[in-house]
Amino acid sequence: MNHPSCSFPLTPQRTVTTVLCRIVQTLLVLVCLDAMSPACAQSPALEDRASREPITPIPSQHAQDPQRVLLGERLFNDRRLSHNDTHSCSSCHDIATNGASANVYDTPEGQPARLNTPTVFNVSLNFRSNWEGNIRSLEEGIEQSLRNPAIMASSVDEAVGKLRADPDMVGQFRNAYGREPDVAAVLDAIATFERSLVTPGSRFDRWLMGDADAMSPDELSGYQLFKSLGCITCHQGANVGGNLFQRHGIFHPLGSPEPLLVRVPGLRNVATTAPYFHDGSAATLPEAVKAMGQAQLDRVLTDQQIASVVAFLNTLTGTYSNQALRPATSRSGSAGR
Repeated sequence: MNHPSCSFPLTPQRTVTTVLCRIVQTLLVLVCLDAMSPACAQSPALEDRASREPITPIPSQHAQDPQRVLLGERLFNDRRLSHNDTHSCSSCHDIATNGASANVYDTPEGQPARLNTPTVFNVSLNFRSNWEGNIRSLEEGIEQSLRNPAIMASSVDEAVGKLRADPDMVGQFRNAYGREPDVAAVLDAIATFERSLVTPGSRFDRWLMGDADAMSPDELSGYQLFKSLGCITCHQGANVGGNLFQRHGIFHPLGSPEPLLVRVPGLRNVATTAPYFHDGSAATLPEAVKAMGQAQLDRVLTDQQIASVVAFLNTLTGTYSNQALRPATSRSGSAGR
């Protein structure tokens, strides 16, 4: 393309001028093209909110070996991991619904567990596991659950012995790990499966990523209230919690007194994980929000405030296997399932 100001007989001086004109002309074209690009045309109001909010979207999942994920899922549902072959990890952690159960206390070995079962979804986003936060890795948590007499009453060694007697299972381990079942492979397979149990796609995450229509005005108002009340102090980050310890019952009692110091639970999918708290003492989400206001903030929330916060919390429900999580039924966490 010729520019009028560059249309003249060429002399050495004009040759330099012509080259400069063409350089400037090229730069102008590039600037114009850049101005028309989506990144430059996007309004600041529609920019990604994730960097400006205390809650961040669920991060992209690291690639997992599909054979190990499938093997881990099979082990997660295998009753042979329990001493009496009566229940599996999924007996209390129902992957088909909310990753936990609908029970106040699960009873895998016939006796009520000491604490309410937390969901296994997004467990890899927590800095520690269990209500007491005394488990530092998924592998450690699996090993402790197998040894716990109130849960599986078994051990990894006992489970390995059973698995090695199954030719089909041995073959699957050889395909995934190049060897027969052993302690390290069993723990790694289940942990690999648990790392795959993330639930992206919540409406709140879509709003964080710039979808202005993903949340209603009432839900956005609930989020602003959640922040202004101070809930965000403990419930932030990718899992909306799960990254620090806190004392419960700061101003007023909150459920059973022990353990006094708990790992703050993540609020992802919280609308599906009733009952609530370490002792399962709140049957519904509005009850839980009201109790938290009193116990942790010394605030008596109005019905309107409670409804507003609950509206926001409902937007934190994500998807697993392209299906939205849903509450468990009362039978989902029963032993022997």
